[in-house]
Amino acid sequence: MTVKQLSLPELVEQCVRLSVPGVGLWREPVAEYGLEAAAKLVRDAGLTVTSLCRGGFFTTAESLDDNRAAIDEAAALGTDTLVLVSGGLAPGSRDLSAARARITESIAELAPYAGERGVRLAIEPLHPMYASDRCAVSTLDQALAIAEHFPSTQVGVVVDTYHIWWDDRAPAAVARAGASGRIHAFQLADWTTPLPAGVLNGRGQLGDGAIDLRAWCDLVEGSGYEGPIEVELFNDALWARDGVEVLEETLGRYVRHVG
Repeated sequence: MTVKQLSLPELVEQCVRLSVPGVGLWREPVAEYGLEAAAKLVRDAGLTVTSLCRGGFFTTAESLDDNRAAIDEAAALGTDTLVLVSGGLAPGSRDLSAARARITESIAELAPYAGERGVRLAIEPLHPMYASDRCAVSTLDQALAIAEHFPSTQVGVVVDTYHIWWDDRAPAAVARAGASGRIHAFQLADWTTPLPAGVLNGRGQLGDGAIDLRAWCDLVEGSGYEGPIEVELFNDALWARDGVEVLEETLGRYVRHVG
């Protein structure tokens, strides 16, 4: 998503050139290119699909069928991680507790199906400004409270700096998640203000904002996490630039600000 202006073949080519070993994919460009073709493209290049985004949005009965399809797509791409953006309030509702209960019930339906296919469901808490419409799970503690109903091999969490950097309880939650093997994805983005209109595409390039990215990496790795580190930036200014230039810049910022 950081360089969504690149086609899948361009993305794969540039990752190989820059020695980036893996890539997190989104369902829409994979579907556009073709699931089997995308899996072959990445596999033949020697890259790993670190995660597939996204499942979730548990607001209708039909969402379960779509999530089963997403699980099948993740398995076909060879990734063991499907990121869940769980969805917000039901239409006309103001009941956050009911929304979280619905999310838990939906995951209970999907977790065995995912486990049978070698795919883990990774619940991503989103910043509270998204609670009404995109994700009623706003903190890592809330995500873990859901995930801990299920085996860690089936359900875990996403640690995304953009969404949790503000929460003084998050470091303890990271340690708790790491100790139980529930950190299934780790993503970096910086926090810059003012936020853009609509707020969705406000993720800052690494080093441009307020987050101590190196400290978060030390914290997550100190919890025992040894998996890939993804950079996920929704940013209109970055998308308007040359994608290869943005990819090179992002890699350089990663080296500079993370190590």
